[in-house]
Amino acid sequence: MAAPTEITDGNHAVELIVCDDSASSPHDNAGDSAGADSASEEIAPLLKPEEKPKINIFSVSHSRRKPREQMAKLPEMETSSLTHFILWVWGGSRYSGILCMALSSTIYFVMEVLSDSFSARSIPLFESAFTRCAIVLILSYVWLRRSGQPIFGAAHARKLLFLRALVGYISLLSFIYCIQRLPLSQAIVLNFTTPIVASIVAKMMFCEKLKISDIGGLACSFFGMLFIYREILRTQERRVGFNGTIRGSHHLYAVLLGLLSSITGGISYCLIKAGAKASDQPLVTVFSFGLLSTPAAGICTFVFEEFVLPDLYSFTLMLILGVLAFFVEVFLARGLQLEKTSRAANVQYIEAALSQLWGIGSSRISPSFGGLVGCLLILISVCYTIYVGPDKEVE
Repeated sequence: MAAPTEITDGNHAVELIVCDDSASSPHDNAGDSAGADSASEEIAPLLKPEEKPKINIFSVSHSRRKPREQMAKLPEMETSSLTHFILWVWGGSRYSGILCMALSSTIYFVMEVLSDSFSARSIPLFESAFTRCAIVLILSYVWLRRSGQPIFGAAHARKLLFLRALVGYISLLSFIYCIQRLPLSQAIVLNFTTPIVASIVAKMMFCEKLKISDIGGLACSFFGMLFIYREILRTQERRVGFNGTIRGSHHLYAVLLGLLSSITGGISYCLIKAGAKASDQPLVTVFSFGLLSTPAAGICTFVFEEFVLPDLYSFTLMLILGVLAFFVEVFLARGLQLEKTSRAANVQYIEAALSQLWGIGSSRISPSFGGLVGCLLILISVCYTIYVGPDKEVE
């Protein structure tokens, strides 16, 4: 029902019509709703929808993170590159085995530099070996406990781990005796036959293929090492002369023990490889070696030598060398686990080249043609191993 009302005001007239919804029929209501919908559709384009605020280069952005979260993320960003590099070297690359062996040899070279550069109180060899083995034992135990790995390894790998520890300590014991009875250069030359022995033993134990490139690489590196130490051997030969403590039966006995150290060292390399693969954890082989060698070296210290109490300076140097020895063993075990034995062992000759170059650079060794040729042969062999090794490896 509509009630018209007219309002007049001089020149204008306005008519108002009031509609009663209750009185309208359902047909009228449907028509009105349809009209309202059409009207809303016509009005809708005129209304702008809600838009998200635009951000340009002149607007100031406010982070939703708390200041503490931002400060905590800064060290993570700083250490991420170092962490990625370590993980890449450890197992993120097809070159990881060779890189681990190269790091092991480089750290061992750093140990030699520290021992030569920082003169400390003379410590007996067995006492030094006991200190290093104890540090290796402690650090490997802490590492395994924090990582949640079984300390003694898997049950099926414990025999291999025990043999690795026993053979490894026999090699260490023989090398210490060889150093005490022979000139240092001769003992080092005998010790560098270990990679050759390890390659031969791996051929028999794991049926690893020794290709011509592998044999050529080992031969090139070994002859390079002989070129490096040839002049040193000649110089020592002139100084020693016919000294009875070195010549005769004692000399032959020391050489035989040096060869025994190389043979047992090569076998130990293969046992490290087998134990690391069987337990799937190279740290277990390091812990097993420390567990056996620490008390054995302690007994030899008090039986064969007099105990010398080191001063603070010597003890600090022994601790640093012990920590570095731990990383040498860890990277050595990881490299043997990942890479073929002959190629991994060949990389160890880089230590001789680095020692020679350091001696020339520090003016401790006069440069010679033979030494430079030896360094060049070793670097060529190692670079060739890195270039073709992992790509051609098929097990």
